[in-house]
Amino acid sequence: MSELLRAPRTYLWAGAALLLLALPLYLDGFWLQAGLFAMAAGIGAIGLNLLTGATGQLSMGHAFFLAIGAYGYCVFAGDGEDGLAGLGLPGWLAAVLAVALAGAAGGLFSPIASRLSGAYLGIATLALIFIGQHVLFNADEVTGGYNGRSVPTLSLFGLDFDDSELMVLAVPFGAVEKLWYVGLLVLLGCGLFARGVLRGRPGRAMNAIRDHRIAAGVMGVPVARQRAAVFVLSSMYAGLAGVLLALVFQRTVPEYFGMILSLEYLAMIVIGGLGTVAGAVLGAAFVSLLPQLLTRYSDTLPLVSAPGTGGIAPGEASRYLYGAAVVAVVLFLPGGLTGRLKLAGLAGRMKREKQA
Repeated sequence: MSELLRAPRTYLWAGAALLLLALPLYLDGFWLQAGLFAMAAGIGAIGLNLLTGATGQLSMGHAFFLAIGAYGYCVFAGDGEDGLAGLGLPGWLAAVLAVALAGAAGGLFSPIASRLSGAYLGIATLALIFIGQHVLFNADEVTGGYNGRSVPTLSLFGLDFDDSELMVLAVPFGAVEKLWYVGLLVLLGCGLFARGVLRGRPGRAMNAIRDHRIAAGVMGVPVARQRAAVFVLSSMYAGLAGVLLALVFQRTVPEYFGMILSLEYLAMIVIGGLGTVAGAVLGAAFVSLLPQLLTRYSDTLPLVSAPGTGGIAPGEASRYLYGAAVVAVVLFLPGGLTGRLKLAGLAGRMKREKQA
């Protein structure tokens, strides 16, 4: 019976995988770029969910580590031709070093993260946003200041992920189409790794710290060390998301990596479901795609209009909507979207078992 129940789920996952692989052959650049934004947000949200959802450590500084990943990649891969700092390293190596740099930054902050919790840690990480914004706006030779800096092209196995066309099944593949598969692969790897962590011994230790820190310590869980390790891991996830965002944007701008971005990531994990990988991805897709869809269809939606033309701007309207979604989830869906889907799946399974 269990094998029969698993079969439809296997076919569903296989169909979804084939669909995602085939999308660049049919969708235009807008939808592919929106999907890449959602993938990058999903990677960052998975990292934050490990820290906040699974371990119970509130972080308001997630955008700081995204900025380190994005600008770190630009510095490591830049060639210095635009007058900005650059080491001229290969793109793949620059991406790896940028993620490591974000993890190192998280490691420097981890002694504080290991000793604080709740609102105290939230306030401490909020300071990272203000420090990061000051550095990004004023370190002109590294970040480009207010105007930001262009992002070097990623090169992997001799393939340049730029706008030079590559014909695949008579479809021209540009930068967005090529990056689509990179984003899918990275998101899948990050999701599987996080899932393994949550289902293994580290995940049980993280949940024990979240539910009752003192009891976890009595049972032998190294609370401070575990908190520090999860903070570093979350920082690396954020750094990787920052690298992918930079490659999709093709330009890094300091203003983007502010407090609003950190709040958006908190909204992602609350809406999707705390402590789950699927919840992080679902919440990231909702929060990241909503403003782009409102911008795309602002001409046909009531009260929503293009910026500067009166009415509510798409970005502002999207914040109202996912703010309302956060309130609705807290009041009516404590487990988030994934919690609701699990309940629906359990109800369907019980119904099939009764019919059998």
